[in-house]
Amino acid sequence: MQNPLDEYYLNKEEPAKSCLQFLREYILNYNSELSEAWKYRMPMFLYKGKMFCYLWIEKKSGKPYLGIVEGRKIDHPLLVQAKRSRMKILLIDPELDIPLETINTILDKALSFYK
Repeated sequence: MQNPLDEYYLNKEEPAKSCLQFLREYILNYNSELSEAWKYRMPMFLYKGKMFCYLWIEKKSGKPYLGIVEGRKIDHPLLVQAKRSRMKILLIDPELDIPLETINTILDKALSFYK
């Protein structure tokens, strides 16, 4: 039996599935202090045990997104807050190249709030 984290990624439809799997590995390799956990029935990435970011699928568009827990503190034109009070998201089009420079910039800014 697989753990809930693996099941989450394996049960997604392509092309979102491959996109999410790549982002999972990318985030885990981004910083040695990042780990993953299954919290609130979703894949969550922790920085030194504190909730940092997560991966999810937007219901309306079906696109994957990177949710940043402390997103409200980050001013970036591609981060969307919508009706969230604390978090912002970065929508990712799985049909296009993943915007790694943008992701790096956002992750760097987010990490600065935990140090």
